[in-house]
Amino acid sequence: MDTGNHLSAWEALLALRDGGADALPAGPLAALFGPVLAPPAAADGCRVIGRLAQTLDGRIATAGGSSQWIGGPGDILHTHRLRALCHAVVVGAGTVRHDNPRLTTREAPGPDPLRVVLDTDRKLSADYGIFQGGPPTLLVCAADAGGADQHGMAEVLRLPRAAGGGLAIPALLAALKARGASRIFVEGGGLTVSRFLAAGCLDRLHVTVAPVLLGSGIPAFTLPEVARIADGLRFAWRVHDIAPDILIDAALDRAKPGGPA
Repeated sequence: MDTGNHLSAWEALLALRDGGADALPAGPLAALFGPVLAPPAAADGCRVIGRLAQTLDGRIATAGGSSQWIGGPGDILHTHRLRALCHAVVVGAGTVRHDNPRLTTREAPGPDPLRVVLDTDRKLSADYGIFQGGPPTLLVCAADAGGADQHGMAEVLRLPRAAGGGLAIPALLAALKARGASRIFVEGGGLTVSRFLAAGCLDRLHVTVAPVLLGSGIPAFTLPEVARIADGLRFAWRVHDIAPDILIDAALDRAKPGGPA
């Protein structure tokens, strides 16, 4: 997915960012990003895309948390393009703690999304760069977490806790939709993406698989245990070449592991 070869197609996709996918351009970029731009089908009015980059043996980081960079340049460009096409980008506290990301679109033309950090118990300090300036930012914590209504330059949003840990994902989607953010990119890390998946709140899942073997480290997904292979979540997918990596685009359509959504 070379930027120069597909610049006009990318500009056409950006033009559809806030109007749905009624007139997609032809070509590989439209085949990959068309499902991202599709109108929301869920009752909450949101289109939610999860993304992870993992090694061939399913690790997203070493045991010590090192994760930069599993994917190559194509994966980085793809991630920034997803940010540009979505209204909000969501990460968990662990991603901020380990990577101190900016969550901007500096590698791809397009607007910066609303940045959303999930920190259930509000343990992150305000010293991280994401809270010190740049695009609008939300720190989302549990309603009982306490603290002020600002966290550095970020606004604080309080939500109910989920029964299984973390925050109530449907409540988060409702809050973002109320702010005009209906296309939501869940960038990581693995626990955050897994919580959206376990809640049945992902429409698409993009997984970059890099030609790397670690043999140990943090697994890509943490999901409820199933007893039989037949109980696993199966789905349709398409594979895209982002050499030297491959990108899997999985159509989850809000399916929930271990049972119907």
